[in-house]
Amino acid sequence: MDTAAFEALKFQGDPLADAVIADLVGTNRVSVVNEVLEHFRTNDQPIPEQLPGPVREFLVLTDNPPEWVEPDRVARAYDFFIDDGVHVASVLTFGAMVNCYAHARASRALTLTHGLNQPHRRLSETSQFVMNMMGRDAFGSGGSFVPTIQKTRLIHAAVRHFLTASGRWDVAVDGVPVCQQDMVGALLIFSVQVIEGMRRMGISVTEQEAEDYYYVWRAAGAMLGIPAEAVPESIHDARELSAAMVESVYGPSPEGVVLTRHLLDLYEKLFPGKVFDGIVAAMIRQVVNPEVADWMEVPKSRAWTGVVRAGTRLVRALERAEDNSALANTILDRAGAILLGGSVRNLTDGQSTTLTIPADLRERWEAEDRSPVATTTRTTARSVDP
Repeated sequence: MDTAAFEALKFQGDPLADAVIADLVGTNRVSVVNEVLEHFRTNDQPIPEQLPGPVREFLVLTDNPPEWVEPDRVARAYDFFIDDGVHVASVLTFGAMVNCYAHARASRALTLTHGLNQPHRRLSETSQFVMNMMGRDAFGSGGSFVPTIQKTRLIHAAVRHFLTASGRWDVAVDGVPVCQQDMVGALLIFSVQVIEGMRRMGISVTEQEAEDYYYVWRAAGAMLGIPAEAVPESIHDARELSAAMVESVYGPSPEGVVLTRHLLDLYEKLFPGKVFDGIVAAMIRQVVNPEVADWMEVPKSRAWTGVVRAGTRLVRALERAEDNSALANTILDRAGAILLGGSVRNLTDGQSTTLTIPADLRERWEAEDRSPVATTTRTTARSVDP
């Protein structure tokens, strides 16, 4: 994709979802839809009859994955997530969120929508999206990803509508809020940049595993309404687009700095007392580009940086032994499980969150002694009204 085409994505929303939100707002039916969609959570559920016509039509039109989706590729990605899902989640929380905050326009939209002090909400929403996407047969019977996608599109459309109508967003200067350029950027951050972050942490990811993981994200992008021509088919081309168009617009912003600080505060609660102060910042600095960490004012700690780098070398050594060492396998999986388990407990401690681990993932992780939580966490649905 050339620069002009990528720049044009700033002014593209999601016409299908945008029309639904415009109708709901114009007819004062947003609250009714919120109440119904709160209970619409699995692929197998019939579309609720009591929904307004435009919403039902939207759900019918967006109910199926792209025709090119191959079940075998999705199944391979599922197996990868069974083995390394806790590591994906770790890098997503430490690195991907900060990379999102390094995008000044996206940080401003998040701030105007959620406020500066709700990192748990953004983190839980993103984590839930990934969990549902990587469940067994996410697009088919027994999965929960299709309603997740559909409600996400409506939420994004609601953000576009209310931010534009608020008078606090200049479309001529900044483009459309939650535009297609932002969507492509987020897709690449949560796919190719997460894989790169895992490798920086010493986690072994084969190129086939990376391709399969990206493949599922590409399918998700199509269901989110991202134009097909905007999402590269191969992970090689996706990496090039990420470097040339997404990472090239990273930079400092007051909103990004504050959002990062709140994220750090949230995760430092996982470590009791003051002894481990600095470990989270050191983990972030290991995963993201040093320049991004500086822009987001992630604190530096020579001592903890050394510990994290030494840990990364240990992980690489253990990874090489993983196939033949039950101990190495246990150490690697438990390290990620402890982190994600702590995240779940912290995010659900009196906070509104949508985070729940799909039953098939939880059962597989428990069977292999990798489960980050023993039971499904309590859920609170997010509405389409930001």
